[in-house]
Amino acid sequence: MQSEFLNRLAQRPLLGDGAMGTMLYGSRPRSDRPLDELNLTHPATVAEVHRSYIEAGSELIETNTFGANRIKLARYGLEGKVHDINMAGVTLARRVIEASFKKVFIAGSMGPLGVHLAPLGRLQPGEAFAAFREQAEALLAGGVDVLLLETFGDLWELEQAVAAARAASAEAPLMVQVTFANDGLTPLGDAPEKVAAALQNLPVDVVGVNCSVGPARVLNSVKAMAAHLPPETCLAAQPNAGWPQQMDGRLMYPASPEYFGEYAALFRQMGVALIGGCCGTTPAHIARMRQALDAPSAGKLVQVGALPDTDRPVAPADAMTPTRLAQAFAAGQFVSSVEMHPPRGASAAKVLAAARTLKDAGVTVVNVADSPVARMKMSPWAVCHLIQTDVGLETVLNFPTRGRNLLRIQGDLLAAHALNIRNLFVVMGDPTSIGDYPQAFNHHDVVSSGLVRLVKHGFNIGVDYSGKPISQPTNFLVGTALNLNAANLRREINLLKKKIDNGADFVMTQPIYTINPLEQFLDAYQAEHGPLTAPVVVSLLPLYNARHANFLHNEVPGVSIPQSMRHRLEQAGDAATAEGLAMARDLLAAIRAQAAGVYIMPPFKRYDLAAELLESLT
Repeated sequence: MQSEFLNRLAQRPLLGDGAMGTMLYGSRPRSDRPLDELNLTHPATVAEVHRSYIEAGSELIETNTFGANRIKLARYGLEGKVHDINMAGVTLARRVIEASFKKVFIAGSMGPLGVHLAPLGRLQPGEAFAAFREQAEALLAGGVDVLLLETFGDLWELEQAVAAARAASAEAPLMVQVTFANDGLTPLGDAPEKVAAALQNLPVDVVGVNCSVGPARVLNSVKAMAAHLPPETCLAAQPNAGWPQQMDGRLMYPASPEYFGEYAALFRQMGVALIGGCCGTTPAHIARMRQALDAPSAGKLVQVGALPDTDRPVAPADAMTPTRLAQAFAAGQFVSSVEMHPPRGASAAKVLAAARTLKDAGVTVVNVADSPVARMKMSPWAVCHLIQTDVGLETVLNFPTRGRNLLRIQGDLLAAHALNIRNLFVVMGDPTSIGDYPQAFNHHDVVSSGLVRLVKHGFNIGVDYSGKPISQPTNFLVGTALNLNAANLRREINLLKKKIDNGADFVMTQPIYTINPLEQFLDAYQAEHGPLTAPVVVSLLPLYNARHANFLHNEVPGVSIPQSMRHRLEQAGDAATAEGLAMARDLLAAIRAQAAGVYIMPPFKRYDLAAELLESLT
């Protein structure tokens, strides 16, 4: 038997409410406590927001529970109050509706957990499922008419949320709303057609778009999704009141109530069943939308393209300030870096999400690889720039000489410096014969030691390769590679000495699995040339399972894994990943005592494992 709520949606457009957070921020005392807690501490304030929307014409109001899950509430010590806060949110909404003597539905609002799921983050899918189910069960126990999963930008997380909601109830109406940014993609870079394909496979009743952008772009996103959904799909749209702007320390939303009224008619014309507002919208916006939906005429559909991004922070121009990595080396701090791979596409959203996880875990810098295994990827210096500007985390640009002639090398260096990328890791690079385009140019004009010299004795003093002046000196910090397991150890020692004489500032090794190769190399280098003065950052590649270990040992040059470690992984079985992480922690402790830093190479882009290792350093 279909619910009353779904029956109503099938008849004519239903008007939702507007922003809860916007209204509460403007009415509550200044506080760093979560808005959801107001259900318990200031119920009258929450009730007044509900009342104002119902008086403006809303036929559905959302509970003040967007962040009332145990993951978000744990930041405030409220993880034990999930049931109470959600139940109070439903109770408040119900009481206001009863006092209004109007037919109004209640949507149980559930937002994202605020952290990324593995492998981009550290939250396991099972933990996310449990958190969502706990909140869904509380809202259903309170008596909501529909569960609303809103403002989701991660399809992996949304799948867990839907599964949890369905585990809580197989029959309750379920509505999901995805959010898209100005570029028409979700925060993790998924296009509307991909979102639509994913939603078709989920047991949901209503799908739509909310938050992030204004009505015009939400309209376009809903249309793009609808083109890839069955024609009978029930659609929803709840845009922000435009793109927020900072004015006098406050967020201001530019879209007027009149503008929202026009778009309410447009949404109705294209067949949207649930129409409402999100951040920045007020009862005034809802009132104009009510008038528009009650009027017989409909508006004319419009197309609005993406606006240029004019608010991206500009990199600082002071070229002489040492990088944070250089300062850390100078201060004798143990540094940490994690290897990240550029995306194979035009969106870096998932890389940025992982970078935020690593920043929260305390990493010093991240190394961005350049076409690893000679595969076509986004330019790494573009990824470095995005990570530094959007995440605020310093990067190291892996800079291979292979495939670059002298002209391109110098142009790329200037471009990187202009984008405030000042840490370089100079390598030869993987041969193109093993990659996507084996016929591609594979030669080079400069070997790695020569590139170190070009940067340190050329660009950093203000001249190019030919000795001609450039506009201003650069201040690159340059790292170089070292193979501790080289077959010809004497040759590797002399090659490193040449790189250091050419100006290399630090050294990064290939992965090791015991501390012995580092100790033996340092002793051999000292016997030949005196103590190694450049900081050494040792690579650590955690073993994922026995098959992974055997592959590295047998097929990757320069990697040697003791038989005892491979045997431990075989014995661990399904717990091999945890066993590999435990061995990595032990090795990290030994590295910390012998080296200047660690370079973690996450297996299979498992950045959550890297974050766990970083915890060992605190």
